[in-house]
Amino acid sequence: MKSQKTPRLRTIVAYLVLILLSFLCLFFFYILIINATRSHADLQKGFSALPGSYLLENLKNVANDGSFPMFKGIVNSLIVSTSTAALCTYFSSLTAYGLYAYDFKGKKIAFTFIMAILVMPTQVTAMGFLRLITNMGMYDSLLPLIIPSIASPAVFYFMYSYLQSSLPLSLVEAARIDGSGEFMTFNRIVLPIMKPAIAVQAIFTFVGAWNNYFVPALVIQSKDKMTVPILIATLRGADYMNFDMGKIYTMIMVAIVPIIIVYLFLSKYIIAGITLGGVKE
Repeated sequence: MKSQKTPRLRTIVAYLVLILLSFLCLFFFYILIINATRSHADLQKGFSALPGSYLLENLKNVANDGSFPMFKGIVNSLIVSTSTAALCTYFSSLTAYGLYAYDFKGKKIAFTFIMAILVMPTQVTAMGFLRLITNMGMYDSLLPLIIPSIASPAVFYFMYSYLQSSLPLSLVEAARIDGSGEFMTFNRIVLPIMKPAIAVQAIFTFVGAWNNYFVPALVIQSKDKMTVPILIATLRGADYMNFDMGKIYTMIMVAIVPIIIVYLFLSKYIIAGITLGGVKE
């Protein structure tokens, strides 16, 4: 009897813990949605678990604010995040494949150099990066937010580990014997194998680029080129007399919608990608 009760008790405890964790994760999203439906005056009164009736009015206030280009900011963030995710995953996969499939002099040095860059904070190179893009005529544009994503040491290392566990070199050799070119081999054979890892890193890279505040705040000055995090910070720093918390919560709610959509499309690859990428055959 005791042996039968113990697994059942463990199952109950596991479900209770999962329910608690799910509640803690979803509670803040619920409060965000609730606050987006309330007016500034209602928000100042304190916490409420019941929705208000000001959601459409808050959306109109944000959309009709001439000093706050909400939809332009969302478009800018979509351009930057989508381009960053595509470039980062493709070129990181290509770099990882080059170091994994080829033996050349300096291979270990190249790998060590990339790993050394991985531990270097972005803030260390910020001033040099700002001077570089200014001299290149790319200041106050979206290009400095997209082009550097081609070199991503963290994504490279994940892709390299995934290739070690999932790509037999005999498959690459067979493709070469059949007359396949190197880029054709990568694009038609290696990339489909890496699809789960690419999907996982595409989600993380998209979310990271969407939430990035430091670099856009450093290089973007024009309001029509600002991304969503900068625009939200602009709302928060508005004049106190014109400050509207309902607009801020509404903008934050709108800002997380693309992230949720991307996650829903690619979420099925997350567990498969992380599991296969961390287990060697």
